[in-house]
Formats: sequence, C-alpha cells, structure tokens
Amino acid sequence: MVAQPSVLVVEDHPHVARSIEGGLATEGYSVRLAESGDEGLSLACKGGYDLVILDVMLPGASGFDILAEMRRKAIGAPVLMLTARGELMDRLRGFEQGADDYLAKPFALPELLARVRALLNRTRSMAGGRLRVADLEVDLISRRATRAGRVIDLAPKEFELLAYLMSHAGKVVSREMLGQHVWDALSRGTPLDNVIDVHVGRLRRKVDSDATPRLIHTVRGLGFMVGTSGQA
Repeated sequence: MVAQPSVLVVEDHPHVARSIEGGLATEGYSVRLAESGDEGLSLACKGGYDLVILDVMLPGASGFDILAEMRRKAIGAPVLMLTARGELMDRLRGFEQGADDYLAKPFALPELLARVRALLNRTRSMAGGRLRVADLEVDLISRRATRAGRVIDLAPKEFELLAYLMSHAGKVVSREMLGQHVWDALSRGTPLDNVIDVHVGRLRRKVDSDATPRLIHTVRGLGFMVGTSGQA
C-alpha cells in the first residue's frame, strides 16, 4: 500500500484551517493542523512531512520565522505560503527564504489543491533524480542535461543554475535567490547581478538555440523563469 502524503497546515483561522483540512483529506492526504506559529514551528522543525502549508500572519512565530528555521535545519519539505498580503515584496521574501509557492487569500480551494499536487509531483520527480520541462531534462545524479535527446554541454555552474531554475519551473526566480542558492552568496558585498546575467545568457543560448518553444525567460524587473511561456 502506498503511504498517504502527509501535510502540515499552520493556519490560525479555524474556518480556513478546517476547509483546507477537509479538501486535503478528500484528496487522500494525511493532515496535521497547527493553530499558532509556535506550535507550527515545533511540528515543522521535527520534519517528517511531505509538504507544509504556512500562513504568514500567525500568533507567535510568523510563517517567515517558521520557514527560515526549517531551511536553517535543512528540512527540505516543499512549503506553500498563504497570506492575505499579496504584495510583491512579501512574495519575494518568501521565495528568497526557500518557499516553493505562494497563494494570496482569499483563494479557491481547488487552486490550493492543484498547487499542492504540483509541488508533491515536483518533489517526487526530484527524488527520482530527474527534472523535466517540455523536452528539456536534467539528470541530477549524472549531472547531464538534454533537450529533445540532444546532450547540452554545460559548465558546472551552468548546470547548477539550470537545475535550480528547473526546480522552480513556472515560478519567477530573483537574482537574489540565485546569488544565495547557486553562488552561495549569503552576504552580497559584491553584487552578482552582472555575473548572473552573463551565465543566464550563456545558458539560454545553449538551451534555446535551434529549439522551440523557448524555455528560459527573463521577467523584467523580477528575475528569470523556466517554462513554456514567459516574458522575454
């Protein structure tokens, strides 16, 4: 028997929490609820969950606090953040701290369930050592990238950059995120923007030249995205 995916929901509004719990249970997930930030922090940092849904505004520790502590403890479960605030800077802060997706309140339950499924499917794909977007595939174990069966010759940093972008397929990745997670720049005393732009340019030429659709996109003012549609 296949084990039920386990989901931790940290949400202090009872009606919202119960609605999420019911929807997830209907989809076959095992659900644990936490009604405060401190309880959520304790449960999340014990690990063992396949996915964590975090409200940002919580009594006690905030969703950002919980997320930061999870990542500090190297707990890699995907995190979907919920908030009544939809401002760009809040979303970027969550992504920079290691969030995997972001959903602003009020939201439709079917959309939340769709995002949960997508995050869990992506995690299973990564666990299998492969990432795939359209006909572009990255093998994380052999460190080999192919497009339509054609091997792409990548330098080590280009491979790491592509793997990170593909692990966030369909989501905008900021230069700050790339600096921290690909270049390990915890403190950006020297701006890396030009270095990142050069590497993305090289990667785009190798991945998208003589191939359609274009998969590596620049989202002006925000960063980059891998997907079948985007903003050049």
